[in-house]
Amino acid sequence: MTGSAGPTRRTGLRTLVAGLAAVPLLGTAAASQPRHEGLAPRRTPPRAAPLRVMTFNLRVPAVSDPWPVRRPVMRTLLRRAAPHVIGTQEGQFTQLRNVWGDLGAHYDWIGTPGSGNEESTAVYYDVRRLEPVEHDVFRLSDTPTVPGSETWGGAFPRLVTRVRFRDRLDGGREFHVLNTHLDHRSAYARARAAALIAERVRGLGPGLPVLLTGDFNAAAHASPAYDTLLACGLVDTWDTAARRGPAYGTFHGYQPLRPDGDRIDWILATPGVTVHRSWVDTFAAAGQYPSDHLPVLASLTLP
Repeated sequence: MTGSAGPTRRTGLRTLVAGLAAVPLLGTAAASQPRHEGLAPRRTPPRAAPLRVMTFNLRVPAVSDPWPVRRPVMRTLLRRAAPHVIGTQEGQFTQLRNVWGDLGAHYDWIGTPGSGNEESTAVYYDVRRLEPVEHDVFRLSDTPTVPGSETWGGAFPRLVTRVRFRDRLDGGREFHVLNTHLDHRSAYARARAAALIAERVRGLGPGLPVLLTGDFNAAAHASPAYDTLLACGLVDTWDTAARRGPAYGTFHGYQPLRPDGDRIDWILATPGVTVHRSWVDTFAAAGQYPSDHLPVLASLTLP
């Protein structure tokens, strides 16, 4: 489900007009051999600017840190970062619509309503750059098609939102984005969830690149869930980036930031994706952070 207007389906049409110039005949030899001196050499179209991808746990509205207080800081951070695609976690419906409005008219989103006991792992995207081709949702349980299902002993039902995008500005290249939030309480639930996601990633086949964003509630390089997802062929964009910003623990809980702390929010990708830079956005205003997590970003080019 998207916002009330549904997912954007704007499509562009490019028309190429070729002109044919008449060449005067200059004797028999000229008539039999076309002249090519005036033709411009073929040029490879330039690649579009790198895609900016973000994963961000929005933090549910709470009495202890009210959303109306955090929302202006969130708005400023998102507008400064200007990602082309954002995988979010914990958003509730009103909050998701607020974020949509704050991002601006050139964004849309796809996700479940985020009500009751099931959160939304919403995916926002810049419609000027990206066009959704198809999307679906599956639950992290033994019954993936059943809304609200939870069979592995987790604290809450968990799910994955998958979107196949077409890059309007980069030759129509297509790629998959999967966005999720693994359980914070049960290591067993995280392990089972990672195995199911790995199975679904393998099922997508080798044809298109895959990006996996999420709050995994598990430390990179130090958890079975991480190992399982890398074993299915994904790589960590933090590790493969040509440049990296300073490393921080991505869950701060409104405490002082921890340099080199656990990175539990990740952006994974299939090999072949060129990662120019990865960083953690530490923006705050007057000491107020927009969430109890820090967003993680990657600037990348698809193969």
